[in-house]
Amino acid sequence: MVRTPAKVNLYLRVVGRRDDGYHDIESILVPISLFDVIRLEKTSGVIDLIYTKTGSVSTDSIAGEKMETNLAFRAAVELKAATGYSGGVVIGLEKNIPIGGGLGGGSADAAGVLIGLNELWGTGLSSAELIEIGAKLGCDVPALVHGGPVLMKGAGNLVSKVSIPPGEKSSWWLVLVNPGFGVSTGDIYSRYSLSLTSPPIPIKHIRSALKEADANLAVEGLFNALQETVFQKYPLIEMIAENLRKAGASGVLVSGSGASIFGIAHDEKNAREISGRVRQLPGYSIWSSVVRILPDGVMVAHGPLEARV
Repeated sequence: MVRTPAKVNLYLRVVGRRDDGYHDIESILVPISLFDVIRLEKTSGVIDLIYTKTGSVSTDSIAGEKMETNLAFRAAVELKAATGYSGGVVIGLEKNIPIGGGLGGGSADAAGVLIGLNELWGTGLSSAELIEIGAKLGCDVPALVHGGPVLMKGAGNLVSKVSIPPGEKSSWWLVLVNPGFGVSTGDIYSRYSLSLTSPPIPIKHIRSALKEADANLAVEGLFNALQETVFQKYPLIEMIAENLRKAGASGVLVSGSGASIFGIAHDEKNAREISGRVRQLPGYSIWSSVVRILPDGVMVAHGPLEARV
């Protein structure tokens, strides 16, 4: 079993558009205590994927998905191709991270499959080699393979560790809110314009906040260049963000390309109070969760990985 953590972007700057149509970015990503769960069963046959259960995720969100487009499935295919492994696997996937929510759920699943199968299949690839495979799958996959708080550059393929002090002081409490629908990352990036974006807050502020474990400083350093584009396309998300502020959260920000928003709380009690208040606001139904930043988000296998031949 592999528990794959979601992520939030505390900082996201779009540097420019690449010749291949993608964008270069500069982002600080941190794993959080919201997990999908992957169970891997080695077989002598093909690669297969089954949803064992859904948690906060509506079954309608995954009903029409083709297995070949699922990032967890594609990760297994890429690892098999890269190593020449002859066997197969059944991937059991329990979804708890909202789909299309800017929380890296699909990318986390891909990273978890790469790490778990590298152990189960005994393919012996290094972390750097797994990151190289992950870069073929999605922008966030290399960071989630690396684990822990990271600085991402380029198209997400350049990843370096961001050091934070050990202990609970660095594990800030966050309130996550999701409007109940997904947002297309490609659509948001296609609508984004560098010329219409205000100058970014320097990244050094959020790096200092993490280094000093200072949540108050983090509030001043949060930045997401895509946020205004998300708000323009989805006014409801902007309204939810404002209501999260009214409920008492600090430093409210869209994560990634949306649709999820997060805000910083003083402590767990305060986070649960904020989550309760934002759920009671009239006019719409939302999903909310209380989480912590994980100082070490490296994914490891928990319990035996199974084999069937």
